[in-house]
Amino acid sequence: MPDVRNMLAAATQQLGERLDAELLLLHVVQKSRSWLLTHADDVLDPDARMAYASLIERRANGEPVAYITGQRGFWSLDLEVTPATLIPRPETELLVELALRRLPDDVPCSVADLGTGSGAIALAIANERPYAQVIATDASADALAVARRNAQHHAIGNVAFVQGDWLAPLAGQQFDLIVSNPPYIEAEDPHLAQGDLRFEPASALASGPDGLDDIRRIVHDAHVHLRPGGWLLFEHGWNQGDASRALLREAGYAEVFTACDLEQRDRVSGGRLG
Repeated sequence: MPDVRNMLAAATQQLGERLDAELLLLHVVQKSRSWLLTHADDVLDPDARMAYASLIERRANGEPVAYITGQRGFWSLDLEVTPATLIPRPETELLVELALRRLPDDVPCSVADLGTGSGAIALAIANERPYAQVIATDASADALAVARRNAQHHAIGNVAFVQGDWLAPLAGQQFDLIVSNPPYIEAEDPHLAQGDLRFEPASALASGPDGLDDIRRIVHDAHVHLRPGGWLLFEHGWNQGDASRALLREAGYAEVFTACDLEQRDRVSGGRLG
């Protein structure tokens, strides 16, 4: 019978990726990464070997690891994810970082997260700013159910979830900060039919011919939902910084900027309501 070392070697060869092979094995045995260092010679029981083989086959067919395991780390949180939600990505942590810079840590404030999905952004902000009251919206009831479970799992009580399209369910409410990671891929982008993107909800990925339809709507509608001096921040594609800044300036925002991710690509733009 193959031991853990040989099982990992075979899975790595099949996937062409060692990390995915390790993550799936650790999911099967429900152990931490350190377990691999001292159990390479272990032989798993038949049920575990069959379960691992099944997961490796699913990954080989392109299914994202996060959907196979039902989990993805984001900021300081381990989150449940399902095919109803976008998979949180490390580059989106920049949006959280920029939001936190604009929020006080010792006085009450209000935040809206639009299109929350798994709740990643809203929960990261709410966890770091316990005086903040965060409201997160999403058009998908299934996504909101995941977000609520994530909030309950981490006992984060200063966040509420409401169903609706972008700012529509927030009529009459104003905020100190509005954040969003909206769809921003061009509708005909061939990448939507490749890799992990094939498995993620299309409504959370693509937004019109140039990818900016939802961003245009958010930039326009956020005006009446921001308090004077409030900020709007949103993620976008690497080639959409110029267009995003133009939209913000045309809508009358001040202190308009674009921040780059760790690979020095335009990633988050924002502006302040004067």
